[in-house]
Amino acid sequence: MTDRSLRGRVAIVGIGETTYYKHSQSPDAEFKLALKAVLAASKDAGIDPRDIDGFASYSNDRSEPSRMSAALGAKQLRSTTMQWGGGGGGNCGAVANGAAAIASGLADCVVAYRSLAQGQFGRFGKAPTAPTISSDMAYQAPYGVLSPGQKFAMKARRFMHENGVKQEALRAIAMASYHHAQSNPRAVMYGKPLDEAKYDNSRWIVEPFHLFDCCMENDGAAAVIMVPAERAKDFPNRPVYILGAATGSDHRVGANAHNQPNYASSSFSTVAPNMYRMAGLGPKDVGVVQSYENFTGGVLMALAEHGFFKPEEANEFLQLDNLLAPSGKLPLNTSGGNLAECYMHGFELVLEAVRQVRGTSTAQAPRSDVALVIGGPMVTPVSNLLLGSEATL
Repeated sequence: MTDRSLRGRVAIVGIGETTYYKHSQSPDAEFKLALKAVLAASKDAGIDPRDIDGFASYSNDRSEPSRMSAALGAKQLRSTTMQWGGGGGGNCGAVANGAAAIASGLADCVVAYRSLAQGQFGRFGKAPTAPTISSDMAYQAPYGVLSPGQKFAMKARRFMHENGVKQEALRAIAMASYHHAQSNPRAVMYGKPLDEAKYDNSRWIVEPFHLFDCCMENDGAAAVIMVPAERAKDFPNRPVYILGAATGSDHRVGANAHNQPNYASSSFSTVAPNMYRMAGLGPKDVGVVQSYENFTGGVLMALAEHGFFKPEEANEFLQLDNLLAPSGKLPLNTSGGNLAECYMHGFELVLEAVRQVRGTSTAQAPRSDVALVIGGPMVTPVSNLLLGSEATL
């Protein structure tokens, strides 16, 4: 660790979200959803939203900071950051960018957020229909590889083949998310449990992914409010501190499609060590994980690359009982995650990590002073975040 670190310098003091809807079913426009989430986070923090002077988002969020600032009646606008690329891989990166603005003195009160209304703008995950294509799609589309599921299935299948990982490991990840969602009234899949037979009998989307291995598509918005650590105790809730954060990808991940040197990877092989180094912690210190599930195969690889088990140990570690709160070794996606709570491009995972550290989750882990968020496995760039209580500083 060096002085060039976010560790303990910024605190999350407010979280907020809208109702989560199935895709295209939100009655509100995307911009209104974003404002609702920010106002909810402001209320949670006990602050006047006019004091927000910085905005951070990702995945080309259309709710622009200048409009947001004006709509909120903010006194001034000082910082606006957008995490490039990677889709949902930027959820933790947006928080890190907002925290960096605070730590560097560019802003004093930053909201990081994500908003999505697919009825208004079209389905986000739909395969492209443009008359021309570029980048990696130019190599994939002529061969019928049009969707993220098709692209990422090949990475997951390679990892499973090389390390002898069974389908049951993916099933355990999916069932953990659905199990936790049954305790969470906010979850879209609340009241819709998943069992082994239902998983096994569900249709293949693209092997090795069954229907329940794939994230939902949803509408809604979520937000977190950050302030300098020295102000953290001025707010009503237990402050949650940023211990470590990292963004990026492994060597040559952006090479021609399906030609990366480390192909069977979640893109965290270099990113995870950078986060742990900033935090001065390791995987043994982590008590609970919120991992982005675009597909369960990405969670499988990301957990291995974050050091929770060796790849060849995946079948032994990824047993359902190990992944459940409160008794499991490593409770996973305790609000339901992208699979069963909401696919707010992974930003709902950040809110759940805050709840775990606060001790207010609907599926509370016994060890929650250090909570890990993993953003966007298998995309590029990815990002991650370690959040902790005051006792961890």
